[in-house]
Amino acid sequence: MESGLSPSDLQAVWLTLKLASVTTLILLGIATPLAWWLAHSTRGYKGIVAACVALPLVIPPSVLGFYLLVLMGPHGPVGALMTALGMQRLPFTFAGLVVGSVLFSLPFAVQPIQNAFEAIGRRPLEVAATLRANAWDRFFSVALPLARPGFLTACILAFAHTVGEFGVVLMLGGNIPGETRVLSVAIYNHVEAVEYGAAHWLAGGMVLFSFLVLLGLYRVGGNWAKGAR
Repeated sequence: MESGLSPSDLQAVWLTLKLASVTTLILLGIATPLAWWLAHSTRGYKGIVAACVALPLVIPPSVLGFYLLVLMGPHGPVGALMTALGMQRLPFTFAGLVVGSVLFSLPFAVQPIQNAFEAIGRRPLEVAATLRANAWDRFFSVALPLARPGFLTACILAFAHTVGEFGVVLMLGGNIPGETRVLSVAIYNHVEAVEYGAAHWLAGGMVLFSFLVLLGLYRVGGNWAKGAR
């Protein structure tokens, strides 16, 4: 029974942290305007957009990974377009993992920010408007600071959810060392090879990480409640 972390395991840990960091940064850029629109829009198709955003919460990860693989594969529209442009196809690359992770973790970034925007209400923005603040000023000077707990929650959830991915990354990225072999796949490899000692090290680290994530979320929620009072 092997114990400790091998260089391959450390490489998987680093790749996982890199994937989670890149995914979280991209999600903040996508989720912020989307959450703002969902919080304030009265369009009739708002429910459809909200359902599409929340779809990864209920769809099996392997299903999402399969359709992304088909879409970005050599015979899919995205894959064919990238081939025509002379670009590398996304499946079984780190960039492909980023695309899959962004889509899979999207609701974990959008919903906390949307809830924070909705909790602000219109009153602070209306007051800022009476002081001649334009739309951009109201957003950056009023809405963003007041919604900070929602952004912190979104960052924590998106990062943690990306770290724990398995079905999507395995289906879309495979098991290429140094390129697509992330932490969850490394644990699966150890279990499949009956290397329970190494699997315990990695799995135990993820349990500790999950506990710290929940602790951080409770701290954010508690501080937000105190500030509201």
